[in-house]
Amino acid sequence: MDLAALRTPHNDAIGPSTLAPTTPSAPASRLGERLRSLRLAAGLTQTQVAGDRFSKEYISQIERGKTRPTPESIEWLAAKLSVDPVFLGSGVSTDLRGRIEAQLARAEALSEARRHLEAADLFAAVRVDVGATGSAELEVRALAGEAWARAEEGDAREGVELLLVARELAEGPQFSDVDRADLLFRLGVCRYKLSSIASAAALFDEALALADGSGLPCDLLRADILGWRSRCRRRQRDFEAAREDVEAALELARGSDDPRVVANTYFQASLVAERMGHWVASRNYAQQAKALYEELNDDRNVGRLMLNLGGLQMLLGRPEQAIDHLKGSFAMAVEVESQPDAAQALGSLAGVYLRLEQYDAAEENARKALALLEGREDFLDEIGQSHLVLGRALMERGRLDEAEHCFLAADAVFEQMASVGHRAGAWVARGDLAGRRGDDGEAARLYRIAAEALQDIRF
Repeated sequence: MDLAALRTPHNDAIGPSTLAPTTPSAPASRLGERLRSLRLAAGLTQTQVAGDRFSKEYISQIERGKTRPTPESIEWLAAKLSVDPVFLGSGVSTDLRGRIEAQLARAEALSEARRHLEAADLFAAVRVDVGATGSAELEVRALAGEAWARAEEGDAREGVELLLVARELAEGPQFSDVDRADLLFRLGVCRYKLSSIASAAALFDEALALADGSGLPCDLLRADILGWRSRCRRRQRDFEAAREDVEAALELARGSDDPRVVANTYFQASLVAERMGHWVASRNYAQQAKALYEELNDDRNVGRLMLNLGGLQMLLGRPEQAIDHLKGSFAMAVEVESQPDAAQALGSLAGVYLRLEQYDAAEENARKALALLEGREDFLDEIGQSHLVLGRALMERGRLDEAEHCFLAADAVFEQMASVGHRAGAWVARGDLAGRRGDDGEAARLYRIAAEALQDIRF
């Protein structure tokens, strides 16, 4: 359900090709200081450095940080001074920049392999060296990579903070609208993980507008934006809009050469179809996604598809097949050491056992799911649902006070999500509990609150 691979920034923008006088800036001032130091070390005057190509006054402007030369001019000046043009332009040698880029590539590979904690630590370490280069491109690449890794490890708030810094840096002219769209996309994903659904949807809208208007090839980015915006529409219960987004994403994904993006989009299409009650279509999409993930040897997403297929088997009235799929999903999550995925499989198993009136098994699996998800604010929905299942299992066994505690915990979690639809489910559960206690008046009050709340939700 999460992005299967770390997106690398699209640094294909070309900087301005003309010179224009500017107010002094830190990068231009540093370049000017280097030019002056190197000129003096070479024993040359400004006139000698200018030669026949530039004026003495222009060299003076560069040294005082009043203007910044084009890349071509930097190369010419570097040749005149017999120095590395990369060093003259950035203050860092070609060798050092190469070492930094190699470290960033390694961190990105770790993130793609889902070794997110290692990736985040390496990105953070590299950022110390990147700061010395004065390269905004490398800084944004490191910030965006660390933000994604932190979010995948459950610290989406830290991801937001890092991306806000990157977003400010990306306003520079060396970045394209695709670069900016990519950062907005990542920021939207982090907001989604924090259950700020309206904020996430707005960020995806802005990212898509930038990508569409950029005039640059970015179909894979657009497909990912549409896929994640579809998730927002589902959470907002606007299923028709979710379907439109995922169909547009599928069209883009099928035209790409990236089977992972196609698989991700089929996965989202399956979830949308399920919420719209098209269970057979949902199963077909899920099976196509699963086959692609198997070809990619992506065991984690295969396990997630088995979780989805397990839920569909239950909806289709096949509880035994549902249990088999969910147990398989749990086993794969354990194998790839994905604690959140294991928790989701256990939570879904708890729900199936509750439907089968196997209340001991429902309680056991729900408690295990809650233990695995403790402190994970990026899985509030799953935590709340496990509280509800646990509460209902306890209620059916006559442990009413414990059940009430679970229902109140679920309501508190759903309140964090700002989801009236989810809270309505908790209010109905509390109404059922009040009925078990013989308090028909309280039960009626809670049912009425739930019904009124649901009237305002689009289905």
